[in-house]
Amino acid sequence: MENFRFGAFLRSKRLESFSSTNSEKRVVETQKVSVKDESEQRHVMDVFVNDDDGWIPVIISWIRIVICFVSMMVTTFIWALIMLVLIPWPCERIRQGNIYGHVTGRMLMWILGNPIKIEGAEYSNKRAIYISNHASPIDIFLIMWLTPTGTVGIAKKEIIWYPLFGQLYVLANHLRIDRSNSIAAIQSMKEAARAVVKNNLSLIIFPEGTRSKSGRLLPFKKGFVHLALQSRLPIVPMVLTGTHLAWRKGSLHVRPAPLSVKYLPPISTENWTLRNIDNYVNMLHNLYAQNLPKSQRPLL
Repeated sequence: MENFRFGAFLRSKRLESFSSTNSEKRVVETQKVSVKDESEQRHVMDVFVNDDDGWIPVIISWIRIVICFVSMMVTTFIWALIMLVLIPWPCERIRQGNIYGHVTGRMLMWILGNPIKIEGAEYSNKRAIYISNHASPIDIFLIMWLTPTGTVGIAKKEIIWYPLFGQLYVLANHLRIDRSNSIAAIQSMKEAARAVVKNNLSLIIFPEGTRSKSGRLLPFKKGFVHLALQSRLPIVPMVLTGTHLAWRKGSLHVRPAPLSVKYLPPISTENWTLRNIDNYVNMLHNLYAQNLPKSQRPLL
């Protein structure tokens, strides 16, 4: 319980300090762009192109990535030791895993140095199913940092083979699903929902099921709706913009593109029914399309 309070306190302070300090100092450069309304701001994001591909920016980017990797290895090793001590207490491992994510995710974003704007933070500390679009490795750092204490992730079972991070993921008692066939996947989802309800947890999931190569929103899988039907938790969409410009797939060059994280109001699932699953999936997908800049909307 003490660690839970510490995690909540840490998260509250980081959101408060980041919104009041970093948002003022680092986002101010973005705000200086001459824009009249939100549509023009989105246009600025759409046309953001860096011409900083000279060798000096690339070397600086590589240095940042190396520092990120080394720093993450250090925090991962420290928290792995903590998790080993806490093996008899699964729920405490989840909360410690969240604290690890808050510290490590915030640290990695500070090292990368991208200006970040956070909106709707008042919805960021509710017990819910958090969903997010996924187009960059940076999304992982943001999710680690910004999801509340008491939240479990859900990933494919093969994540255990990811060096060090995968083992910590399992030690932190996060959930894994078997995607080898539809029957196994459905059973894994049911087990995940039971674990979330039993332990009074929140959940974070990427409804696209994979990372978008272009940054454009992909079709949503139905798994998050099944989880909502079984847990009756509200859904809080997290809309990430700009991450695909900051760190493109297959590139080792992190660009200083401005990023945005927008929490949308919770969507109640209390009255959802199984026969309307497709409608709920389409509704959430359309909601994302409406809140993303043009360059990240799905092609018709």
